[in-house]
Amino acid sequence: MKNLRIPVSQTVSLNVRHRPAGGPGATGRPFLLLHGMLSNARMWDEVATRLAAAGHPVYAVDHRGHGESDAPPDGYENAAVVTDLVEAVTALGLSGALVAGHSWGAHLALRLTAEHPDLVAGLALIDGGWYEFDGPVMRAFWERTADVVRRAQQGTTSAADMRAYLKATHPEWSSTSIEARLADYRVGPDGLLIPRMTSEQVMSVVESLQREAPADWYPRITVPVRLLPLIPAIPQLSDQVRAWVAAAEAALDRVSVRWYPGSDHDLHAGAPDEIAADLLLLAREVTASAEATAPTDMTTPSEMTAYAREPRPGGKAGVRPA
Repeated sequence: MKNLRIPVSQTVSLNVRHRPAGGPGATGRPFLLLHGMLSNARMWDEVATRLAAAGHPVYAVDHRGHGESDAPPDGYENAAVVTDLVEAVTALGLSGALVAGHSWGAHLALRLTAEHPDLVAGLALIDGGWYEFDGPVMRAFWERTADVVRRAQQGTTSAADMRAYLKATHPEWSSTSIEARLADYRVGPDGLLIPRMTSEQVMSVVESLQREAPADWYPRITVPVRLLPLIPAIPQLSDQVRAWVAAAEAALDRVSVRWYPGSDHDLHAGAPDEIAADLLLLAREVTASAEATAPTDMTTPSEMTAYAREPRPGGKAGVRPA
């Protein structure tokens, strides 16, 4: 695994965790993995290892303000973060990538695919990308979240205590995932953990989510999509999630759904084998679709020209090791 430093503006560079494809002559399409809010690219490590072993190069991005990426004071609305992603994808030469997003990352992946269809060949949305945030239930939830982040800025928990808490509350998580979660914090001068994002930055993300309805992007999605929703334990919320996913399924042209019952929100940490298997199914579907539309001996010259212009995974330009 190599950390790459990708400049996306004059003042911001993103950290990207890159795993080359395993095995000689591996030619799988690249995966671009997008984490959620108050998370980081390391949460994808176990899934990324499995995808790379199956022959796919993997790039997991730390969004601005997260992980090892730069943290400017502003620019956390979805439009700005998607612009960061476009710059990173272009620098990495990943046109035609398979994009998987978790939570907020799924909303970013959805918008990226809708606005830049030439960059994305297949899309996976993991417990996100269908939530409607402009409602009383979600507004109250995010207000509580911002308050938690605000109080956490004071530093009340040590790394050891947080590690013990995560082991107790997430017994299915590996030590890799637990240490990845600790990377969401920096250590204050007194040795206590402080969230990397401020409450103001958190609410900037939330307000952007509240202004966007995922349904507005669905008609612009033309690539194969795999929805991987969690079934919440709360019946009322479970019914709402089922309705949102049903609406997404009805609106998307090429879509499949695989439900995850009895899991927690961080599916990529708690069920990396299953998530990796679902992403590899998407990769096979995209490959089969591409082969079905590939030129044949009966292809006309104009059709051959159009096919030649379709995006393909490229090399890495403008990228330097971190």
